[in-house]
Amino acid sequence: MTTMTQECEATTASPMLLSDDERWDAIARRDAAADGAFYYSVRTTGVYCRPSCASRPANRVNIQFHATCADAELAGFRACKRCRPDGDSLARRRAAAVAEACRLIEASDEAPALDALAESAGVSRFHFHRIFKAVTGVTPKAYADAHRARRVRDQIAHGANISEAIYEAGYQSNSRFYEASNGLLGMTPTAFRAGGAGAVIRFAIGESSLGPILVAATDKGVCAILMGDDPEALARDLQDRFPKAQLIGGDQEFETTVAQVVRLIETPARGLDLPLDIRGTAFQQQVWQALREIAPGSTASYADIAARIGKPKAVRAVAQACASNAIAVAIPCHRIVRTDGELSGYRWGVERKRALLDREAGA
Repeated sequence: MTTMTQECEATTASPMLLSDDERWDAIARRDAAADGAFYYSVRTTGVYCRPSCASRPANRVNIQFHATCADAELAGFRACKRCRPDGDSLARRRAAAVAEACRLIEASDEAPALDALAESAGVSRFHFHRIFKAVTGVTPKAYADAHRARRVRDQIAHGANISEAIYEAGYQSNSRFYEASNGLLGMTPTAFRAGGAGAVIRFAIGESSLGPILVAATDKGVCAILMGDDPEALARDLQDRFPKAQLIGGDQEFETTVAQVVRLIETPARGLDLPLDIRGTAFQQQVWQALREIAPGSTASYADIAARIGKPKAVRAVAQACASNAIAVAIPCHRIVRTDGELSGYRWGVERKRALLDREAGA
């Protein structure tokens, strides 16, 4: 494992901080994004710090910049005791504390109390709740609920008795689990165990200028719009999701739904005037709703979406939620681009993403 000292010695100046003026600006802003890109020492105190150090900034004439911790120490400076530039960064310490809390949650039969998790992390209840949500994108309770639901799904899928699976996952009663079972499993536990037996899903495969599309719907609304190059692969994807569901080939009425989805592909700026059956975690649904609020012809980054849902540090979790979207175009994850405006990855291919954005821009 790479030690922090080795990491510190290996870092080099960030290409975004080429001049001393830019480095000084990062120090003045206490920019944590610049940590590791360079270090600075203060002649009057004899210490060196990270750019994000919370200490009162020294006079500019007393500041010297260094590429690594080793360079600063060779110049005769010692590490600041406040920001500890030769140790774990604050972000790394927080991530480690949250990772340990996640391990405690996953190893416990019942969800640990927030006070207990905060005490193990050595911080206050309020502070722990805030950093846990900032790192993971969800609250400790939501993480524990998701973990318990996953345990139930795994046990039911492997043939366990439903009641036993519910209690072993930490639910105190069957009723508490059944109240949330549709959101947690996407169907009743019995139907989930049977691979979707009893669920009725209508589907059909149409053809668009971007290739084959599969449209699937429950009685609540469209639950999947899948794009690809191979119609058979799209059908297998649906079958793999619900191997024992009642999959019904679209009738003439459903062909109208498919035609509406094809029109959406051809003119994505028009939107889809059909109900959607959107299934996902609370966090995923927050992200997907934010995607639906991006105006046609506009784009946003993962960071933009994280900020819009009030979780500015949950950028990675937002990206995962976008990748989990199974309703193409109607939930417009194609409007997500990199911070620099360039196209990022897309579940259904970057060229399709480019084509959708071009169509919206020309609408």
